[in-house]
Parts: sequence; C-alpha cells; structure tokens
Amino acid sequence: MSAARALSFGAIAEAYERYRPGYPDELAAVVTAYAGGPVRTALEIGAGTGKATRLFARHGVAVTATEPDAAMLAELGKHLAGNVTTVRAAFEDLEPGQAYGLVYAAAALHWTRPEGRWSRVAALLEPEGVFASFGGPVQLADPAVEESVRAARAPFLESDDIPSPDGTAPDAELQWPGTELQRSPLFVDVRQTVVPRRLTMRAPEYVGYLSTVSAYLQLPRSTRQQAYDAITRALPETVEIDADIIVHLARRGPA
Repeated sequence: MSAARALSFGAIAEAYERYRPGYPDELAAVVTAYAGGPVRTALEIGAGTGKATRLFARHGVAVTATEPDAAMLAELGKHLAGNVTTVRAAFEDLEPGQAYGLVYAAAALHWTRPEGRWSRVAALLEPEGVFASFGGPVQLADPAVEESVRAARAPFLESDDIPSPDGTAPDAELQWPGTELQRSPLFVDVRQTVVPRRLTMRAPEYVGYLSTVSAYLQLPRSTRQQAYDAITRALPETVEIDADIIVHLARRGPA
C-alpha cells in the first residue's frame, strides 16, 4: 500500500471520525484476557482519529498513539484522554527505545510496509508482550440490498473490498495477518477470534462511511460523487450492517 494512499485519509478526517464505527468494550476484554492480566502501556500503529485509542484509554491503558497524518491527529486531539500521548510518525519511522506491554493496530496494519514489519513490532514489545490487530469488512447484511448497491456502484468502481495483503483467500480459516504471524519466528501463541458487531445505519450514514473507504477516495472527485449518488438511490431508508471485528493476537516469543 502506498504512503500517499494511506495519507489520503487525512483529507476526510472529520468524516472518518463521524462515520467510522467505534470499538466495543468486548474487544478490550478479548485483548486483556489473552494478555492474562492488566495491560498498562500500549503503542498504537496508525491511530487515525482515535477510535481504538479511546477504547484502551478508557480501560486504563497508557496509550502512545502514532499516526503520520496531521489532520487525523488533530481530530484525535479533540477527543484526547489524559493517558494518551500522540506522536506524528509512520510506523516505519518510529525509533526503538521504550517497550510496551501491547502493540496494536486497528484497521491500519495493511498500510505498513511488509519489509521488517514483524521485527519492528517485536522490538517495541516487552518480553512476552502482546501484539493485536483487528478490523474487518463493514458489509450490508441484506443480500438483496448488497446486490442493488453492487449494481449501482459497478459503472464507477468494480469492488470496494480490501484484498488480503498476502493473498489469503477470503474463506480461509486463518486470515492475514495471522498467516504471517504464524510463520514468524518472533511470535508465539497466534490466535484468531471474532467479536460480533451488528449495526443499524441510516442510508446517508452508510454513504458517509463509504466516503472514508480508500477505494472511493482514489476515484476522481466528480466520479466519486456520482457513485455516492447512485448508491444512495439504491438504498432503503435504513440498513443493517454486519461489522464483525476479526481479532488477531500473538505474543512476543523468546529473544
């Protein structure tokens, strides 16, 4: 994934904050249970506007939230908790130094460069520290509505899916990044779990969510608006959304 494409989110930081769903307390519970005790410090990769930052900060974790985009960080700063420190930096530019009990990425890991990814993560973790990556597709629950939207989108955009970075099939039992973590000698006890999440959105909110999806952001502005208008016409007044959170967990192995 290109850095320019990742940074395109900064132009729509307010929309990202408004329309992207937040993360439930159940997610923090899953991470804490895996850790086997309280998580005291965490480093977040690609914090965006702080959706996941707030979750862990609310659960008493001192979070260092890293994010390369100034607009995203400015939006995060509007909702800053006292136990959150922000750092404007890409993951690849972080200087090794402090180690954390948890390093995590919320729908952001695929924007990092694969070269040296896992050695950088391991270097930021305390011995036996926990790595967590979580996210997942936000999909229309009704197949008929999904088909109507697909047909409306087709003249402008073939697909708005994010393909697996390592080519793992969508129906494979273990998804990325669990596949890479399992192959890495730096991590042990790799697990994949799902936190169920079902949402109801008004049609304009769903289109607002689409306005934060990278596939649409790559379209020319006029084409993008035409796609949004066509999708809006295809939607009922409210839509049910399947937005399960796929969580990957691993522990830093012996040095």
